[in-house]
Amino acid sequence: MNKFKPMLKQTIASPFKSMRKGGLKKNEIIYYLTLDRRWMNKDQAEKLITIGLEEGLLTKEKDLLSPAFDAASVEIPIGFKPGSEILKRRDPVEEILGRIAEKNKTEISVVTAEMNEIIRVSFDGHLSAAAASVIIARKYGVPFEEYLTELKKQAKSA
Repeated sequence: MNKFKPMLKQTIASPFKSMRKGGLKKNEIIYYLTLDRRWMNKDQAEKLITIGLEEGLLTKEKDLLSPAFDAASVEIPIGFKPGSEILKRRDPVEEILGRIAEKNKTEISVVTAEMNEIIRVSFDGHLSAAAASVIIARKYGVPFEEYLTELKKQAKSA
């Protein structure tokens, strides 16, 4: 799991909890994040909504956005303020390789070298880094399913 995902979840849950609503319009969320809490500017708030939708933390039905999780159960500490790092997207291949390195208690460079070896030797260079990262993740029993949509997008654009 992305180490910033809990903070992302808290940030997304906050307007719903505060307004005690299960669904909000986009402009209500933006108002809450920018003017009410002053956590971010309008562009950042829009990016947060986009990331929330892409990560499956928000759902959209007509003009209402709703959390795809139980927002009421998310604890938001007093004085909570999200950091800008929640708006930075890491490459899914990097995330998967990082998980593998963490599980095996090794450096990410070792895992990257193994991935490159698979691409070069086993597939004669005819395999994407995304596919190779999934092969290695399966080899070590590391979950990668939450990144499949993004990995498929990468494969189509390559």
